[in-house]
Amino acid sequence: MNTNDPQKDDTSRFPDPVYKETVLKPLFDGAKTNFIDGFRAIDRAHLVMLAETGILTGEQAGKIAEALVAIDREVDPAALEYTGEVEDFFFLIEKELKARLGPDLGGRLHTARSRNDIDHTLFKFNLRRYIDAAAGEALKLLAALIDTAEREKTTLIVAYTHGQPAQPTTFGHYLSAAIEMLIRDIERLYAARKIVDLCPMGAAAITTSGFAIDRARMAELLGFSAPLQNSYSCIAGVDYITATYSALELMFLHLGRLIQDFQFWTSFEVGQLYVPNALVQISSIMPQKRNPVPVEHMRHLASQTVGRAQTVLTVMHNTPFTDMNDSEGETQVMGYQAFDSGMRVLELMTSLIGQVRINGRRVAANLDRSCITITELADSLVRREALSFRQAHEIAADVARAVVAADGALGTDGYGPFKKAFADHAGRETTLDEEAFREIVSPEYFVAVRKRYGGPAEEPLDAAIAGYRENLDAFQKQADDLAARMQAAASERGQCFDRLRGKA
Repeated sequence: MNTNDPQKDDTSRFPDPVYKETVLKPLFDGAKTNFIDGFRAIDRAHLVMLAETGILTGEQAGKIAEALVAIDREVDPAALEYTGEVEDFFFLIEKELKARLGPDLGGRLHTARSRNDIDHTLFKFNLRRYIDAAAGEALKLLAALIDTAEREKTTLIVAYTHGQPAQPTTFGHYLSAAIEMLIRDIERLYAARKIVDLCPMGAAAITTSGFAIDRARMAELLGFSAPLQNSYSCIAGVDYITATYSALELMFLHLGRLIQDFQFWTSFEVGQLYVPNALVQISSIMPQKRNPVPVEHMRHLASQTVGRAQTVLTVMHNTPFTDMNDSEGETQVMGYQAFDSGMRVLELMTSLIGQVRINGRRVAANLDRSCITITELADSLVRREALSFRQAHEIAADVARAVVAADGALGTDGYGPFKKAFADHAGRETTLDEEAFREIVSPEYFVAVRKRYGGPAEEPLDAAIAGYRENLDAFQKQADDLAARMQAAASERGQCFDRLRGKA
């Protein structure tokens, strides 16, 4: 008989097989691969809090604690195959508790909590570790950049603008620009870490609970700095995700630009950066080739990281301001791939930056051919010959054109064209002799006179490097403090849990 009531006809115990294979199984597999430690920590911390607040008796909590230990001992997550008997990993643990303790006591661990607050706490619990690992590798790169900048603070290079030789500077000065950028990127990563460091537990589904739970204690036991205050924000606010992946995207977007320079500098035509043989691959057919392949790998891995981080941000776009699957398991796991590729970039760049050297011979040849010290000639004419900068610029331009046309070098072939250009434009003879001219257009002089704050001369560069080391020390202390807090929380969580079992 047709009752016209579809619910009466819907008696299936198991999920639709397509739904199972396309949604539930991948989520289950992702949970057992990525979230086991977080689940265990949350269960233990919540049990301790329920006992400390009197919501559960000591006897009840002790039995649940023993059952959790037994589950850990007897159930190997790696060996589990998803059957569809339970919806997800959370319900699997609850099923195991009920099987060991009975439905009443086995169901009491879930008092005053929801999968909503559990999930976002779980995701933050995991994300902290990824951020901390990435920040740790970024600090190693920062240290390597600072050491190399100090070592190469007087090593001349050709600096480029618009892809063309522009002015001489030093490799140390160039790397200092990268250092400052990386410092800002690390600051953004730690700013995201502060958002991740607020604990959602106790929000329950949306509005907290009528039970006298202790949210601050939960945060403490899980190593968070504090509870996230608004309970709706705990389950709806995904800015901990967007802040993290925005910071990650920017870091590798910026490092990618540095990598692109390295690729250009290692080209045969430029050749100012030498990559040692340990970081070079040869051609299978062309014996003369030295391919700095690690630089290429850094470039494409940085791009992969940017793309993966951007994908996470795109998934968050236009989602409702509520708890939703878009921000949950599969998106979280997808985001970890961005950290994985990014870590490879950081490790490889740290190794590379300590080993590369500047090819001084090629730099000198390119300096000679490009006349890029000519700016200082114009500046010196203003200071020494009392000319306007525009008049001095015209003289310098004439000299550069003449030297380039003759395929000469500014220091050895420029004085004659300079005397003529000066007389043509100034209407008098220059007071500079050839020795003074050669000093003015030398790259060493060019760098040495640029003593202003932030310039490439030794004095401001030394001061800058000292400041960078202070930044590095402050970051390292921050990293150490975070690690110590998480370790202390894990230790206290374990001790409190053991006391429930009578094992302390």
